[in-house]
Amino acid sequence: MSTDTESWQRHGLFENKPLLMTVLVTVVISIGGLVELIPLAAVKSNVPTIASVMPYSPLELEGRDIYLREGCYNCHSQMIRPFRAETMRYGEYSKAGEFVYDHPFQWGSKRTGPDLARIGGKYPDAWHYRHMENPVATSAGSIMPRYGWLLTDALDLGLLERKMKAMKLMGVPYSDAEISGGLAAAKVQADGIVANLASAGIETSSDKEIIALIAYLQRMGTDLGKGKDGAATAEPGRHE
Repeated sequence: MSTDTESWQRHGLFENKPLLMTVLVTVVISIGGLVELIPLAAVKSNVPTIASVMPYSPLELEGRDIYLREGCYNCHSQMIRPFRAETMRYGEYSKAGEFVYDHPFQWGSKRTGPDLARIGGKYPDAWHYRHMENPVATSAGSIMPRYGWLLTDALDLGLLERKMKAMKLMGVPYSDAEISGGLAAAKVQADGIVANLASAGIETSSDKEIIALIAYLQRMGTDLGKGKDGAATAEPGRHE
């Protein structure tokens, strides 16, 4: 009995002092977190890389921000699990090295809509344009809302250079030349998408948000199908 009493008294030294208990718990959690994180940050081999995976182009980076702003990740994941049912439907399963330049990654855990990890190249640019304009027109029975404002709202590239610099601070290997030439590169890629849309009978301009979003969607999952020189070597995966 006395032993139990002594034990409760020892516990009381901490449990009856909320502030002290909070500080001690915080210290213990911090030490545990550092033990987990420091080796990952300090040992380069712990960060998997894939030679063909490259940083997003300036226009794709802007398109990714639009994707995040519109909350697309709430209904679409970007991680194909290594199960037959997943790979049969969406294509090759996702690799950790595919996400080294994603800040933050878009793995997701909920699929109201299909996984988009391998959506790049599955459909032409015009399909994505019409899908955002009216999802039911391209996907019968779709419950996705319309995103018509993306077709008319102007794309703001005023922060592009600062975004690329921020990505560089987080380890994305943008060169100074790529950062300073980001606006010009974005314009060239945007003009190419506009030309593709024009060939499908869609007239628009390169300064619309939809153009950047299309650039991002068409990039998803395509790096695994490229060789070290960036040339396409195979289809990124099967799709339903």
